[in-house]
Amino acid sequence: MAELAGVSVRTLHHYDEIGLVRPSARTAGGYRAYAAGDVERLREVLGYRRLGFGLREIADLVDDPDTDAVAHLRRLRGLLVEQRDRAAAMVTAIDKELEARALGIRTTPEEQLQVFGAQLYEVIGSAYPATRCTEPRIAARIWDALGDARTVLNVGAGTGSYEPGDRDVTAVEPSAVMRAQRPAGAAPCVAASAEQLPFEDGSFDAAMAVSTVHHWQDAVAGLREMRRVARRVVVLTYDASSPGWAQRFWLSRDYLPEFEGLLDHWPSLADLTGAIGGHAEPVLIPWDCADGFFEAYWRRPEAYLDEHVRRAVSVWSRVGPEAEQRAVDGLRDDLSSGRWAERNRDLVAHDAAELGLRLLVA
Repeated sequence: MAELAGVSVRTLHHYDEIGLVRPSARTAGGYRAYAAGDVERLREVLGYRRLGFGLREIADLVDDPDTDAVAHLRRLRGLLVEQRDRAAAMVTAIDKELEARALGIRTTPEEQLQVFGAQLYEVIGSAYPATRCTEPRIAARIWDALGDARTVLNVGAGTGSYEPGDRDVTAVEPSAVMRAQRPAGAAPCVAASAEQLPFEDGSFDAAMAVSTVHHWQDAVAGLREMRRVARRVVVLTYDASSPGWAQRFWLSRDYLPEFEGLLDHWPSLADLTGAIGGHAEPVLIPWDCADGFFEAYWRRPEAYLDEHVRRAVSVWSRVGPEAEQRAVDGLRDDLSSGRWAERNRDLVAHDAAELGLRLLVA
């Protein structure tokens, strides 16, 4: 048992002595004999232990009469996903600082400590509440597409934007930082990923996902999971497969060509709709859009000069500090000189823009 579990025999003896994992029987020679239930308990103990829990805390967790083996596995999985995400976010933050230092840019003490602090979330989590909120005109489209669904699963729910208040909503969000920023009274939130939803087939009337699919490790697998657990699926996402898509938005076309590279391996719109067996509808972005996603300020270019606006959009973190600084400097210069206004003078005549936003419905 010690060899299989990767611990010392002394550790197993200690767990037995303190009552944490007591084997069900002893052999005639006095050796501890572990039954299937003992192995299951040991697995839970080792899982929590390797996540940093103390033995007293672990005893309370594994002795909880309201938590069965499946619930423990789901909890352990959620904690491990959080740990993985924090490690990935730390790598991203360190890479960003290394790039900055290579350019001769010194980060502030506050920025250096954020790599290890509670604000860590791929650089965007803590900025979300300031600029990312529900845009009522887009929300109306999403809620209308939900039809008569009473129970709704919100996958990649973030801080809770777009969750309909008149329905029974369950949220799924893998990031602990995002979950911590959900407001009081928000729908209950489960720590899980889209690709492995911890629900039975057909558990919900509808499943929704808003501006989150691009963060998933496997978009098609996540959409199929949504289709599995719900009879109706509604997804707000982005089409990067139509001809000339990279040229439709002035910011990526003129200042941030790296944006195209971020979507090199993005599934086609046909693949996305095929995963749920549905169709796609274009969603226009109003000029005064309240939700500060990447394209939201298409008629308000000065907004992209605001650090807080950029930090709430993952694109800027993913392209790196050099590309970001070059884009911001170029835009600032063009706004000052009037070149941006001349180049984009037709935009002021439009109240809404078609920039690739799509509503997938099945």
